[in-house]
Amino acid sequence: MNVNQAKDRIEELSMELEGHNHQYYVLSQPTISDFEFDQLLKELERLEEEFPLLALPNSPTKRVGGDITKKFASVVHDFPMLSLSNTYSKEEIIEWENRLKKIADGEIEFVCELKYDGVAIGIRYVDGVFNRAVTRGDGTRGEEVGANVKTIKSIPLQLREGDYPNDFEIRGEIFFPLQRFDALNEQREKDDEPKFANPRNTASGTLKMQDSSVVASRGLDCYLYGLYSKETLKDSHWGSIQAAGDWGFKIPDTNARMVEKMKDIEDIMDFIEYWDEHRHNLPFEIDGVVIKVNDYRQQDELGFTAKSPRWAIAYKFKSEEVTTVLESVTYQVGRTGAVTPVANLTPVLLAGTVVKRASLHNSDQIAELDLRIGDTVYVEKGGEIIPKVTAVDMSKRGLQVQPLEYISHCPECDTLLIRNEGEAKHYCPNDASCPPQIKGKMEHFISRKAMDIDGLGTETIDQLFESGLIKNSADLYHLTRSDLLPLERMAEKSVENMLAGLEASKEVPFERVLFSLGIRYVGETVAKTLARQYGSIEALRIASEEDLVEVDEIGERIAESVVEFFSREDNSKIVQSLMSSGLRFDIPEEERNQGTDILKGQAFVISGVFERHSRDELKSLIEQNGGKNTSSISSKTSYVLAGEGMGPSKKEKAEKLKVPIISESDFEAMLA
Repeated sequence: MNVNQAKDRIEELSMELEGHNHQYYVLSQPTISDFEFDQLLKELERLEEEFPLLALPNSPTKRVGGDITKKFASVVHDFPMLSLSNTYSKEEIIEWENRLKKIADGEIEFVCELKYDGVAIGIRYVDGVFNRAVTRGDGTRGEEVGANVKTIKSIPLQLREGDYPNDFEIRGEIFFPLQRFDALNEQREKDDEPKFANPRNTASGTLKMQDSSVVASRGLDCYLYGLYSKETLKDSHWGSIQAAGDWGFKIPDTNARMVEKMKDIEDIMDFIEYWDEHRHNLPFEIDGVVIKVNDYRQQDELGFTAKSPRWAIAYKFKSEEVTTVLESVTYQVGRTGAVTPVANLTPVLLAGTVVKRASLHNSDQIAELDLRIGDTVYVEKGGEIIPKVTAVDMSKRGLQVQPLEYISHCPECDTLLIRNEGEAKHYCPNDASCPPQIKGKMEHFISRKAMDIDGLGTETIDQLFESGLIKNSADLYHLTRSDLLPLERMAEKSVENMLAGLEASKEVPFERVLFSLGIRYVGETVAKTLARQYGSIEALRIASEEDLVEVDEIGERIAESVVEFFSREDNSKIVQSLMSSGLRFDIPEEERNQGTDILKGQAFVISGVFERHSRDELKSLIEQNGGKNTSSISSKTSYVLAGEGMGPSKKEKAEKLKVPIISESDFEAMLA
């Protein structure tokens, strides 16, 4: 066989094998036997060995794995991979729908789909070919695990014919089928190895394995249900997913009621109740139902909060509950000084994992539950993640048990605890020298959404603190090679990485540096607001409480906290040291000059589709020029910026409240 003949045969076999994969793993309608499939695959493997330069990048032979990945690259998501808000009752869904109706124009249609209990994944395709696969990570960036995802046979490596975008991402959930998971645990038991706790954690661990051939052997599966692209998609979520099925993706089965369209709460609750009853019959695990607004235009209109889309919500099924014995209560101190009581329990299996500890939240909950050491307590996983004690089985309470007394002094530094009026938690006020508070602040400082310092983690912070090399975040920038090399587990390469990460962090923008300081109540969004308003740490430092509360979305509690932070000498010294180290404590002049205060004090509502700008671009222009974006029309709205397809209800409300409706050209004229 010559090269041209081999090239043609390799392409023919690759296409034929991918077609059979689709028939078997996606449609469950095999057209050839396993033996015949294996013979075709072996022929392709032989040809690729004989003509290695002709092997296609996404050859079906990649399905069996074999790639070794020492380190998974960190990748920034093109579209943030946000989590969903959770709800547990019909009343909360009704409240959510009512909020949507105040913002979105027209009748709202919903799509309900299963909430798979697996690992979220985003898979990118370029010109119809598998390009990469990225885990959720922290929502902003994740890990590239494409070599392992390619081994999942229900995920196409080359799309079928269709009108798909040239460059797009499809998201879904990778899970461990229960039959495969049980078989794996049976084999581990035979091999005298510890059994895996649950399918979700095992799927997550499998995706991070270095040897993709092991991943291939485990038989993971995937449902895909969300399309993202900068190119034009269909008009609706439903339309996009049905199209994805035509392109070759394994999408939720409409005939099995895995996904349905509906128009009212009663239909939504019927779908939820059906799956709450029938979920245990599925060959994989689910932990709830996801409800989404179907229309993309309405999704765009509804937008996002800092953490989740407004147009989607997850209904979580009631958690599994077990009983066990409360053996003792210990107390943890967080970076803000908040004290959290923790129940130490007789180990018990709950939702696939062994639980030994559970949160008790605060002293009020302990009193409300009337908890006593030795009690038999009910434990559940709140949202299937964090175990919590929910009640006491009074029928099993002994006569000798004594009521629990909440601690009065910090368990770490013995400082008298305080409890502020109106707050549930007790606090240790000794934030200057209480070890977990100091370390907690430094861990917050280096975290991904703050300074994001490569080469530094929680264990390293602990090691540096215990060795006496650092007492606060500013000390990190005074570390040298000679300080670090003598430490345990500090090799030349890791020291270089840490010092390079610290140097690179000096380019982190002011808003994130401000967030990294750990000022109480100043989260990401508030830090961004304050950075834009004041422009520099010096201007913010001298602001009074009265000045601060004048800033949009800054209340009295935040204002008090900011002023109190800068009034303390130890905090001022840390900030001054960080400034001396070269961190960015202001917004550069050229960036400040990009905007104006032309729209200062003006509140805008955007509705419709525009010719020259996207809605996000318009929102950004409003903020850059001192204005404020709001989602619904009220008497405080200054203008409604209307494009094509503005909803009649918004127009009617604006006219009723006599709010001016302006066009895209009007808005551009305002800025000019």
